[in-house]
This record gives sequence, C-alpha cells and structure tokens, in this order.
Amino acid sequence: MTNPAESRTCDFRSDFSSIDQTTNTEKIKNLPLEDRPREKLFLRGVNALTDAELLAILLRTGTAQKSALEIAKELTADGGLYRRLAGVRDLNELMQIKGMGQVKAATVLAALEIGRRIASARPLDKIHFGCPQDGAAFLMPRLRYATKEQFLVILLNSKNKVIGTELVSEGSLTNSVVHPREVFLPAILQHAASICVAHNHPSGDPMPSIEDRQLTAVLLAAGQTLGIPLLDHLIIGDGAYYSFQEDGALEV
Repeated sequence: MTNPAESRTCDFRSDFSSIDQTTNTEKIKNLPLEDRPREKLFLRGVNALTDAELLAILLRTGTAQKSALEIAKELTADGGLYRRLAGVRDLNELMQIKGMGQVKAATVLAALEIGRRIASARPLDKIHFGCPQDGAAFLMPRLRYATKEQFLVILLNSKNKVIGTELVSEGSLTNSVVHPREVFLPAILQHAASICVAHNHPSGDPMPSIEDRQLTAVLLAAGQTLGIPLLDHLIIGDGAYYSFQEDGALEV
C-alpha cells in the first residue's frame, strides 16, 4: 500500500522539476514574436539581430534563474562580445562563465573559431606579401586575440607569395627560446626563397621589446648566411602592428 506522505513527496518533486525546466522557456515565449531571437532572424534576417540575440541562438537555453537571452546580454554588455569572447580559445575558460555548461561552451567556441577561420580564409597561393600591410592583414585574424605569444614563420616563393606557415614557438619569447634552426628548417624543406616571421603581443601593444630586436638581428644574420633572406618581422597587437621593415630596423 502506498504511503500518502511518499506520494505527496513524489508529486512535489515532479512539480518543482517541471517548473524549473519551463521557467526560461516561458520567458522567451512571453516576448513578442518579433523580439524572439530565432523568430526575429526568420522574419528580418540575420543582420537585424544584436550581438546578444545572435549569442542567445547559440546558447539555446538558459538556467533556472536566467533565460538564454539574459545570459547573452550580460556577456555582450559594454563591449563584452569583444572583451570577453573574442580571444577565447579554451573550453574551460568559457565554462567559468555562469550559466555556460560544457555543451554551450563547445557550441560558442566552435562558432568563434569558425569566424576566425573565415576571416583569414584565402588560398595560400593567392596571398602576396608585397608590403607590411599585406602581412599584417593576413596575420591579424590569427594572432590578434591569442592569449599566449605565438611565433610564426611565413614561407614565401620568389614572387613573395605564401607557400606555407609554421608555428615555431608558443609562450613568452623570454621563456621559450626561438632558435634560428627551428625558423629556417621549414624554409629549407619547402624550398622557400625568403621568409617573414611574426609574433603577437597579448598585451595589445605591438611595439618591439629589446628581446624582439635581438632575435630579429640573429634571424637576419642567419638568413643572409643561408641565402634565405628575412624580409620582415611583424609584431601583431590589438588592431595594430609593428613592422621592422617599415621602421627601417632590418639591419645586421
């Protein structure tokens, strides 16, 4: 025979769980049709959506306390889309945000990475390093938001077209030594006529440090010895860059 108290307890938990799961759905449903992110996209197109509405579509659902749209508004408020999300490359970093579970974090991270790849997606043989601005435009999407220093070598043919890129080192250049052998080996193996090197400053300030200048001098000398000239060393900051070539600083 069923104990009435047990029956009441079961009913209460079931009712509470039901409320918990539907609260945020009701919040979205209570919005006018034209203000619901997904429906707004259907009706007016993707360009009509705010940053928060686009993010809410990715999040899909909220928490017991906040809807997906409310979470998205908090994340994108005061330039948050740029400050909080643009540089994220780690799942755990996203999961530290309240209301962002593993599945939501994976969805957002994938969307961010797709955006970055699209921004820099061009066939390598179509990319020409005719001037420092060309190099900066090619490297900015990859390096601008990186939270660690990355040192790249860009391999060029005789017409200064890109034939490949290699990540040589990741981490602070004061701690992670960049050796000329590691820089020029890919160039030798892929028969590059010349190279450019580049790294980012996570601080956003692209001005070179003493270590940057010393490393450039070493690589410049090595390139002359090997017959694979170093055409430039670019430092990528937050929407800005520094070029050793442009500054007239490529001297042995």
